[in-house]
Amino acid sequence: MKSAFPNITKIQYAGPQSREPLAFKHYNADEIVAGKTMRDHLRFAVVYWHTFRGTGSDPFGAGTMQRPWDDGSNSVSNAQNRAHVAFEFIEKLGAPYYCWHDRDVAPEGKTLSETNKNLDAVAKVLKAEQKRTGIKLLWGTANLFSNPRFVHGAGTSSNADAFAFAAAQIKKALEVTHELGGEGYTFWGGREGYMTLLNTDMKRELDHLAKLLHMAVAYKKQIGFKGQFYIEPKPKEPTKHQYDSDAAACLNFLREFDLLPHFKLNIETNHATLAGHSMQHELEVAGAAGALGSIDANTGDELLGWDTDQFPTNIYLTTYSMLSILKYGGLTTGGVNFDAKVRRESFEPVDLFHAHIGGMDAFARGLKIAAAIQQDGRLAEFVKQRYASWDSGIGAKIEAGKATLKDLEAYMLKKGDVTPNVSGRQEFLENLINEFI
Repeated sequence: MKSAFPNITKIQYAGPQSREPLAFKHYNADEIVAGKTMRDHLRFAVVYWHTFRGTGSDPFGAGTMQRPWDDGSNSVSNAQNRAHVAFEFIEKLGAPYYCWHDRDVAPEGKTLSETNKNLDAVAKVLKAEQKRTGIKLLWGTANLFSNPRFVHGAGTSSNADAFAFAAAQIKKALEVTHELGGEGYTFWGGREGYMTLLNTDMKRELDHLAKLLHMAVAYKKQIGFKGQFYIEPKPKEPTKHQYDSDAAACLNFLREFDLLPHFKLNIETNHATLAGHSMQHELEVAGAAGALGSIDANTGDELLGWDTDQFPTNIYLTTYSMLSILKYGGLTTGGVNFDAKVRRESFEPVDLFHAHIGGMDAFARGLKIAAAIQQDGRLAEFVKQRYASWDSGIGAKIEAGKATLKDLEAYMLKKGDVTPNVSGRQEFLENLINEFI
């Protein structure tokens, strides 16, 4: 078929001194950093929804994107053609993975049966393109939020029929993800929340959501799907409150309903900031619980209070993210998934390349800086010394579970009072990070 990007060749690594806009300055896929190639550390994935389905529309205006390969129809043939374009882009970019929602890749039909046939027809093209290029599916998911049938949610809907439809849609999306060799499957509760508690039975909704996820776990085992399950936290938008509001809320839900052994978290920067947290905070919460699985690599605009999904170019953001990811053993089943979109004003096809190159370079720099900080050792040693009082004496006794309130009272009666032992030295540590950036 005709090339969608005829004037663009495969993006190459050209080094930090290069001024070529369509070249990597820092992402060198085969370069070894901290014992692994950049490719294996970062496991970059291109998303189908923003990259190949985004129109540039917003609440105040229609779409602006120039996509000459798309005839604007909702036909299966157009969806199949779009799949060829997607793989041409991903192959030229050099990303090893991609991700999709079911409704991104194939149109809905008039019935569930017709919708499933549409997805199968496009999945055949995706499978052939994966075989041709070696590009893999990082994870699939079902869109359980766009159609009006999910006006009250999906797994948490007040309508049992909507719940049943969501279950059927998840079943099919899991089957196709499995067929395409997907390495994971993500649950994002786009409308699993509420606008007002006046019409909401929260306990019942959470019980229902847990039942749906247990059904998915059971079906995963039934079909032999070995991929990792993820939940993606988000606090609000479109609902006022979403049950998966942040990493801690997700972990609490998973523990309460005995689902934690089956799930890890897919953490997104823009969702973290909407929840009032930093990306590093969310990564640390997930990592400390052994539940850090994958990340949506984007950023928000601090002057806008909504999910802007911009490409990440802030080196401090990527450095702090990679410090936490390396701390917890790196990404294994998940990856760095660019859930990000070009700006409405960046409407030419080439802008897709500029955006992804910038994001990949930013994370490559973050990886190199984080690895250098880790190897340097001063940051880790400072943290270790700050908590040194817990490594022996009364601290070690407390951590070992061998101290009682009576023991601690006797200890303090003898000692008398507490004196601060180590300054927090935030300014010193920020200066230390700046040495490497």
